[in-house]
Amino acid sequence: MSASPTQIAQQVVESILAQKLAPGERLGEQELADLFGVSRTLVREALMQLQARGFVEVRSRKGWFVVEPSLDEACDAFAARRVVEAGMLRNAELVREAGLPLQSAVRKLRQHIAQEKEAIRSGDAATRTFLLADFHVCLAECLGHRLLCDVMRDLTARTTLVALLYQSKHDARQSCAEHEGIVAALAEGDIATAEQRMLSHIGNVEDALDHSAAGAAVDAREKLRASLAPLIPISSAGGRRRQ
Repeated sequence: MSASPTQIAQQVVESILAQKLAPGERLGEQELADLFGVSRTLVREALMQLQARGFVEVRSRKGWFVVEPSLDEACDAFAARRVVEAGMLRNAELVREAGLPLQSAVRKLRQHIAQEKEAIRSGDAATRTFLLADFHVCLAECLGHRLLCDVMRDLTARTTLVALLYQSKHDARQSCAEHEGIVAALAEGDIATAEQRMLSHIGNVEDALDHSAAGAAVDAREKLRASLAPLIPISSAGGRRRQ
C-alpha cells in the first residue's frame, strides 16, 4: 500500500528529529516518488504540507530543500519550547484532575528514558537522537496534553535542525540525565523543580550551539534513501508505539 502525503511528511519530520536529514539538503520530487512508490503529485502535496509547517522551502529553479534556520529563528524556537514545556509541567496537576495518577505518566516516561539509555549504549546515533527529541513529545502525551503533541513534535524538529546546523556540543548522556532529573522531580510531586529543570535543560541545549558553524548538506540519492528509512514501527492506529 503506497504512502499518503501525510505519512510522507511524517517520515520526513521523523528523519529530521533523528538528524538524518540535514539543513539545506535537497528533497528531489522524483527521488521521493521512487522511494515511497507514489506519484510526484502526492510527493508535492507532502512537501507543501512540510512547507506550511516551516520545514522545507522552494528555491527558484532548484527544487525543494530542508530549511536552514537563521539565528533569530533558532532563538524563537527555543523561546517557544520554554513557554510550552514549562506550561505543560506547571499544569501537571491537570493529570490528577482528569483522574489519571501522575505516577502513570512517570512510569511511561521512565520507560522512554530506558529506551534512550539503550540507544546510547548501542551507539545507534539516529535512534538515540530521535528518542532524545521524542521525550518531549512523550511528556506532552503522558501529561494529557494530546493537542500539544504535534506542536511539540514540530518545535523539537525545528530545534533539532538548529542543533545540526550550528553543531551542538550537547552530549546525549547529558540530555538523558537531564530528562531523568525532570522525571524524578515529577515522581516526587515537585512540579516547581520539574519546571526549573526543564528550563535549565532547554537552556543547556541552546547554550551548546556554535553560532559560528553551519553544517554542510549532502545531495545524493542513496543519502536520501538512508535518511528517510523508518526508525520505529508504525502501529495500526498510525502513531508511534510507546513501549
